[in-house]
Amino acid sequence: MQHYDCLIVGAGHGGTQAAWSLRQQKFEGSIGLLSDEMELPYERPPLSKDYLAGTKSFERILFRPEDFWASRNIALQRGRRVIKVDSERRFVCCEDGSTFGYGHLIWAAGGGARRLTCPGSDLGGIYAVRTRSDVDAIVQDLDDARAIVIVGGGYIGLETAAVLSKQGKTITVLEALDRVLARVAGPDLSRFYEAEHRAQGVDIQLNASVQSFEGANGRVRRVRLGDGRDLAADIVIVGIGIIPAVLPLIEAGAIGANGVDVDAFCRTNLPRVFVIGDCANHANDFADGARIRLESVQNATDQAAVVAKYLTGQLEPYQAVPWFWSNQYDLRLQTVGLSIGHDRIIVRGSPTTRKFSLIYLRNGTVCALDCVNSVKDYVEGRALVAARASPPAEQLADAGVTLKSLAPHFPNVEDKQPNG
Repeated sequence: MQHYDCLIVGAGHGGTQAAWSLRQQKFEGSIGLLSDEMELPYERPPLSKDYLAGTKSFERILFRPEDFWASRNIALQRGRRVIKVDSERRFVCCEDGSTFGYGHLIWAAGGGARRLTCPGSDLGGIYAVRTRSDVDAIVQDLDDARAIVIVGGGYIGLETAAVLSKQGKTITVLEALDRVLARVAGPDLSRFYEAEHRAQGVDIQLNASVQSFEGANGRVRRVRLGDGRDLAADIVIVGIGIIPAVLPLIEAGAIGANGVDVDAFCRTNLPRVFVIGDCANHANDFADGARIRLESVQNATDQAAVVAKYLTGQLEPYQAVPWFWSNQYDLRLQTVGLSIGHDRIIVRGSPTTRKFSLIYLRNGTVCALDCVNSVKDYVEGRALVAARASPPAEQLADAGVTLKSLAPHFPNVEDKQPNG
């Protein structure tokens, strides 16, 4: 059994950042990085955007070339899916029978695409957008496909619709709720994106549930809706969220009902076990202290840095300002903060210009911004969210007033957000 001073499970944004950060913080122990895929570690956000569109090759979305890992003395172990954690004897077991011991364990396994379980959900031609192999399978199927049904009107579903609509396909998006992006944004943004997609020829159907899939020769051909209607479908893409990959930790005794509960240093109740990224259920200052899971690059990489510092003697609790982004057509949406519990929305600018911002207030305090093609508002708005600022609403709404001027002690903030 191989043993590592720090074993990292998961080679996505969180796991790779944890490995890099440990070396940057002069961690001298051995590091093992386990990936359940055979690929070199790669970025996930481009999968539903540039990689699906074919404008970025796989090599361009790799975090680092192959020789990088060995040069940093990071043992990359590919094709290792962990199925058991023994927290008392400090080792993990993988699906292929291999075992790895650890001094400290960082769990950054992310999650698997949530699947539909209705009749016919096991037919061929039904895909998720979670891994490179998922997208490669979709691309290989596109030439013979005309009608594509996308289940889910969140970021993944809408980004996928934006890419495929440019390829001359008939696209239908099915959203179970009464608006798209309902879980992450206010009604104004939802209606804006619904209109944009419809203008591009995408059929957005709201309050639409899937009853079953029907097929021929083992392959999907139609989608039957809850109201009895049928839709033709050569390909179905399901984007309805993820299930955090934490079962081995829960079976080992980790506490958590939605992911695994962690403290401000990403520690679990299991000794020497940390959880970061999509799997980490943490109390977030920008959600009024509520326990949440954040499925974002920002959360994964910032929590990775917190753990790396902790393991090298630097106790800096997680306090990062959340941010997200989405590219659809020529629209770049940048979000900062969390709109959870907001009680007022201020529209800054006009959606008709396709350049505007929505500012969310909670008890008079700026808690989040959604900025469409408005990088300046995004950059300056971050300072408002970080400071929990409460400027007058009329000034926030006035596009002639810079948000920078409303932020106390505006910092020199750069937009470090990666391109998706």
